Amino acid sequence: MDLDLALVRAFVTTAETLHFGRAAERLGTSQQALSKRIARLESLFGTRLIERDRGVRGTRLTEAGERFEPAAREALAAGERAVAAALGAGQAVRIDVWGHLYAPLRTVAQATEAVEPLGTVQWEPGPARDWPSAAQALLRGDTDLGLGRVHPLPDGTDAGLAHRLVRLEPVDAVVGTSHPLAGADELRPADLRDSVLWCPAELTRLDFLRRFADEFGITRRQDGPNLGLDHLVRHLRTDPACFTLFPADAPLPGDAGLRSVPLVAPTPLYAWSLVWRESHRHPLLDGLLRGFTEAGRTRRWLDYAPGRDWLPDTDHTKLTLLAPAEKRGNQRGNQRGNPPREAVGRQ
Repeated sequence: MDLDLALVRAFVTTAETLHFGRAAERLGTSQQALSKRIARLESLFGTRLIERDRGVRGTRLTEAGERFEPAAREALAAGERAVAAALGAGQAVRIDVWGHLYAPLRTVAQATEAVEPLGTVQWEPGPARDWPSAAQALLRGDTDLGLGRVHPLPDGTDAGLAHRLVRLEPVDAVVGTSHPLAGADELRPADLRDSVLWCPAELTRLDFLRRFADEFGITRRQDGPNLGLDHLVRHLRTDPACFTLFPADAPLPGDAGLRSVPLVAPTPLYAWSLVWRESHRHPLLDGLLRGFTEAGRTRRWLDYAPGRDWLPDTDHTKLTLLAPAEKRGNQRGNQRGNPPREAVGRQ
């Protein structure tokens, strides 16, 4: 049975919108033409894929349609890769990243630089807002890879996904220059108990900040919508009671009126993981994992010492899943995997 990808694309677009009018508009065709494509596909399979109910239930996928949808997305992605290969355009990788304020793509860039063949990869960043939305996109086949902090999702909604810890990144306390602790050379997490933890999104979506606050007894917490880095900077600069956590070498505006103070005894570490769907390994996945391994070895991205550093309990599991040789290569000595702490603290 030969599949016409134009018919598959018509089905996938309709499955995404569950609305023939919007799907036809997205594809630049008429509803009549779209309906004919879906009907031809259903005739080929000998079964209905989409139920068209003008009543309360509306447009919905049948059981056969639900089974076909993830495979249909994979077929479209394979077709796009085939076209790119034939045209010599290089392979494309769709990657969803989350934790956007922590600039996750800089980690991807450093990993790809470590493996020469990856230099020609065409990266297509996706719009994931958080880990749950990235997990859904991966399971649907809307994206190939994900990069961000992974934690257990309720009801096993991340089943079918595999991940590997690729970086443990020290975080600083970031405060406005009028904050009472702004003049400190370094701080312990416990020193922040009288301050307000500013969470640049709804706290229910920020697993790392929530666990940090619970661990170190920071009871005063304030969250708000994620309106970007500029909004975060303005809030910290104008509220002398607030602080937030930020990776030690992530970019902050140089004239923001902020201080980034290293945290010690212990140093909290933010865990970055690469995620993919177990049933679909992108052809470049193994090379990319090698890139993370090489970059991690030279930059000591997986340097971790109990007692000196702090990780949420859920992140300890990720460490145990690493190969022994990989852990040994990244955990020699006590040198931090980033530049010296005094070199990355921002004034």
